[in-house]
Amino acid sequence: MFRKMSLALAATVMMAGAAWADPIEGNWKTQSGATAAIAGGGTFSITLKSGKHSGKNIGSFKAAGANKYTGTITDPDTDKTYSGKATLSGTSLKMSGCVLGGLICKSQTWTKL
Repeated sequence: MFRKMSLALAATVMMAGAAWADPIEGNWKTQSGATAAIAGGGTFSITLKSGKHSGKNIGSFKAAGANKYTGTITDPDTDKTYSGKATLSGTSLKMSGCVLGGLICKSQTWTKL
């Protein structure tokens, strides 16, 4: 009986841990077709998992409330880092990199895999 209760408790804790994960975490298909993995706790790192820049870390974000995130994003082609922001809406993540205090921004939308 104790063994069954222990297994049930362990299964419940594992499922609850998955439910507590931030919705930005996971694998995303970028606009260029590569796969990017977002992982972390208080700070989320973005690593390309496929494409010509596979393995490269391209960003770091923190939650800014209401499905919004702020941090930095790096263009993997030029290695230039920009002020970044992201907004999550369902299975879409709008990523933006900005210069001049947000005056000039380039955006793309990623899709959750």
